[in-house]
Amino acid sequence: MAGLPRVAFGDTPAMADKLLLLVLSGRKTATCWPASQGRQGAEVGARSVVLNGEGRECAVIQTVALDKRRFDEIDAEWAMAEGEGDRTLDSWRRGHQAFFAREEGFDEAMPLWCERFRLVEIVSRRSRP
Repeated sequence: MAGLPRVAFGDTPAMADKLLLLVLSGRKTATCWPASQGRQGAEVGARSVVLNGEGRECAVIQTVALDKRRFDEIDAEWAMAEGEGDRTLDSWRRGHQAFFAREEGFDEAMPLWCERFRLVEIVSRRSRP
């Protein structure tokens, strides 16, 4: 795992723990972020270490697809793959609109990097000690 980029999903330690558990369960196989933040090292075939809310290494994921889409182009299938909330498109839109508004501002047409990944290795199943 040395040399691999580290990532924690979400914008709080509690959210990082919650989303990590979704990754570990296999429910979360996709993520996205504002394109204005760059590719963040993501490319097809690249691996990353997923951290819990305390910064502990818990899993290794591998990017299997990376696309750029606008927020308003996200569909129900994508919402399901992100695995959050009740996994509906409506739930995804509400949650991500609030998240992006906190991060840097929200616009229906904002471009996003949309990454699909697979779980390669579980290092620790504990989100917190």
